[in-house]
Amino acid sequence: MAYDLITMGRIGVDLYPLQTGVPLPQVTSFGKFLGGSATNVAVAAARLGRHTAVISRTGDDPFGTYLHQELRGFGVDDRWVTAVPGLPTPVTFCEVFPPDDFPLYFYRLPKAPDLEIDAHELDLDAIRDARVFWVTGTGLSEEPSRTATLGALAHRAKAGTTVFDLDWRPMFWPDPDQARPFYQEALRHTTVAVGNLDEVEVATGVREPHAAARALLAAGVELAVVKQGPKGVLAVSATGESTEVPPLPVNVLNGLGAGDAFGGSLCHGLLAGWSLERTMRYANAAGAIVASRLECSSAMPTEDEIEAAVTAGAVR
Repeated sequence: MAYDLITMGRIGVDLYPLQTGVPLPQVTSFGKFLGGSATNVAVAAARLGRHTAVISRTGDDPFGTYLHQELRGFGVDDRWVTAVPGLPTPVTFCEVFPPDDFPLYFYRLPKAPDLEIDAHELDLDAIRDARVFWVTGTGLSEEPSRTATLGALAHRAKAGTTVFDLDWRPMFWPDPDQARPFYQEALRHTTVAVGNLDEVEVATGVREPHAAARALLAAGVELAVVKQGPKGVLAVSATGESTEVPPLPVNVLNGLGAGDAFGGSLCHGLLAGWSLERTMRYANAAGAIVASRLECSSAMPTEDEIEAAVTAGAVR
C-alpha cells in the first residue's frame, strides 16, 4: 500500500533543558526526544492518522537505536532509516527563553549521517507512489544527500503532491548564494514550497511575502506557503487562490517544533482535499499547540486538540 507521506531529511536526538529561561551553562537536567525537521513532520502526520515513513540515516550507536524505537512508537515506518558506521548520531541542544528566543546548537560533526543518504539506495518506486513526498533544504547542503534529494525529486516528476520545505539553516552552508541554485533546481520538481521569510529570501532573492510567493510560483510550484511569524501565514496557489491567516493566541513555551507541526498538518489538509483557508487555519493551530509545549515530536497534537484550538480561536 502506498504511503500517505514519505519525508526525507534530518533525524537526530533533541536534548532540551528542563529549566526555562536558563542559559545552557547553568542547566542541570535535560529531556531526550526524537528530533529532526523531516522526521518531526512524519510524526506530526502520523499523529493525525496518516501512513508515514522517513528516509534518513543515523549513527550505528545507542542513540541510533533510540531513534528507531521512537519512530516505531509514533507509528512511523523506519525501514529506510539506516546506520552509517563511523559517524555519530547527531545531537541538538537548545536554550529556552520564551516567548521568542530559542537558540539551537547542532552537533553534526564530522558529518551528519543524514547527509550520507545515497541515491543508489533509494526506493524510487515507493517515493513515486507516495501521495505526498517531502524534502528539505538541508538535504541539499552536502553530497551525497544533494544528489539523492534532487534525483528523488526528478524521478517523482511532480507525481501527487511534492513538498519542498525550504528549511534554511545558515550553519550548514557557506553562504546563501551557494544554496540558491540548488533550491531553484529543487523548486522545478516540486508542487508545494513552504518557508519563512528568511527561507523564501534564500530561495528567491525576495523577502516581501506576496512578491516571494509570486517568485516561488514562477519557479515552478503550484502552491507557495510563506510563514510570516507574528503576522501569520500567506498561501497563494497557481490558480490565483490566496489566503492569509493570522496566528492563534498562545502562551509560547518553546517555538522550535511549531513549523514541523505546521508541516504535518499541512500534508494532512492537502491529503484530505480541504480548502486552502481551512488547511492553513488547521496547520496554524497545530503549530501554536506545539509552541505551547517543551518538546517537539512527542508534543505533536491530535485531531481533537487541533479542532478544539481552531474552534476556540486560541490555544487554551
